[in-house]
Order: sequence, then structure tokens, then C-alpha cells
Amino acid sequence: GPATAPRWDPQPLAYQELQSERTEVPVSRLLEEPGRPGGEDSGCGELVWVGEPTVFGRAEAIAGKYGVWMKDPEPVPPFTRETTWRVDAVGTEVRQLFQYEAAEQLARGYPDKVHILPRPLESTGAVIYRGGFFFQPRRSRAVVRYDLREEAVTAEREIPGAGYHGQYPYAWGGYTDIDLAVDETGLWVIYSTEKARGAIVLSKLNPKTLDIQQTWETNIRKRGVANSFVICGTLYTVSSYSAPNATINFAYDTATGASRALSIPFQNRFRYLSMVDYNPTERQLFAWDSFNMVTYPVRLS
Repeated sequence: GPATAPRWDPQPLAYQELQSERTEVPVSRLLEEPGRPGGEDSGCGELVWVGEPTVFGRAEAIAGKYGVWMKDPEPVPPFTRETTWRVDAVGTEVRQLFQYEAAEQLARGYPDKVHILPRPLESTGAVIYRGGFFFQPRRSRAVVRYDLREEAVTAEREIPGAGYHGQYPYAWGGYTDIDLAVDETGLWVIYSTEKARGAIVLSKLNPKTLDIQQTWETNIRKRGVANSFVICGTLYTVSSYSAPNATINFAYDTATGASRALSIPFQNRFRYLSMVDYNPTERQLFAWDSFNMVTYPVRLS
């Protein structure tokens, strides 16, 4: 029969939201080489512009104040580039992954299918890539690959030393310690460790096994930024989750190991940004802003 949705506990919401936002972060003034992963044909470049958000759907229940929504940039049949996925992430037993035929269906509210995850997930860091739903199970420093066709977990790995469940979240809190990302080059995980003293650590993952292929330590304080995403091997951070006129304020280039300050305007139209991820196929940012599922167009140099 249909799985019953858990009763949502409104308690954690206020508790998870951090009152303070700090954005002073030291930036190393290193010289940069223009080398880029993927060469000319990948269409890669540096982020130079983010457009205005377009709303695709709005969550009605409190469970959807924050969440995750996305499409697979490299889908596996029977799924397509249009297949759209969504998780309403408020609560302690978040296990429902909604599947839609296309983003336009979000507004109508009815999914084609509901996947019940074998374990509840933590926060808004999940991504979909190559037919897998990658997420952090609740209260763990692990990352799991759930196969969307087999409807089963096919890989699980602990991220060594990663803070979790409120140790190194983004500025808004919400247990956003471990954040997955996808770009032109593959699958990434964004986190921090005691060794890194709360600065963002970035690791490249093998999407089949979840083995860590390479790790970079940045000098960008994770609690000092609202969120982050990866484009063409460069990590970008968002300055604020609630200011209507925020900015993309730092970039860390894995090709050079250098970070630099930026000031690219970024709008939080609904003033509560809980998730932002890049889709390399669509060349758009997908974000969740206070109940609203939005996309932003981007331009690369």
C-alpha cells in the first residue's frame, strides 16, 4: 500500500536556522594560470553572470520550506534529461523522493512516482547523476548512491573526518555539513573537517564506488557562506541565504589551488536559500528558495 508520510515535527526548524551570518573570509592572493579542465570543446569557462530566477514550483506544506530539486545532467534510460526530482527536506524522517516527467509538472503538484528511500536523508545536499541519487544519510558522515532504476543502494562511503549534523554547516544551519555537487567533470562533495578548521574541503568522487579520487583544502570558511556549487572544476560560494541582493563572493579553482574574491550579483527573491546546484547540461543553477523551486541562467566566459 502507499507509504504514510511521517508526521512533521516543526521543532527543528527554528533550532536549525542560524541567527548570525558572517562573511569575512581571507582570500589568498595567488597568481592564477588560465588552465581549464576539459579543454576548448567542453565549453568550460569562468562564471561571469547569474540571471534572474524563474519559479517552476512551490511546496505547499511546511515540509517544503527547504528542499532539493534537480534533473540528471547525464540520465540513464528510462529517465530523460526532462525527468525532474524533488525532496521536501524539513523533518527528521525525510525519505520521499518525488519523480516527475518534467519540471512543468512541479506546478501541478502530482508526481509520477514516489521513491521511498531505505534511509532518511540529512538536509539539502543531495544530487542526481548518471541514474543515481547521491545523498547523505541522517546523522552520518557517509554518502550513499541509490540507484533510481534498481531502487536500491549500490554504494556507500564515509567521507573521512567530515563534520556532520551541525559541525560545519553553511551559514543558514540546517545540518548542511555535507553538500554534493555535479559539474562538467563529474561528482564532488563539499564539506569541512577538524583538520581544515571549518574551511571548505572539496573532494572528487568516483560516481560508481564513491571512492575519493582527489581532495583540495580551500581557505573559505564554510559557515561564512550561504551555499556553494561547482562549475568546470571551480567551486563558487554564495554570500548570503537571506539578503535579496546577495553575490557569488568567492571562487576556488581546483586546477590552480587558488581562490579569489568575486562580486557577481545573485538574487534571493524569496529570502531563504537552502540549496543551490549547477546542472552542466542545462547550464543553469537549480535552487530552493523558501518553498520555491527556481532556476537561474548563467554565463561563462
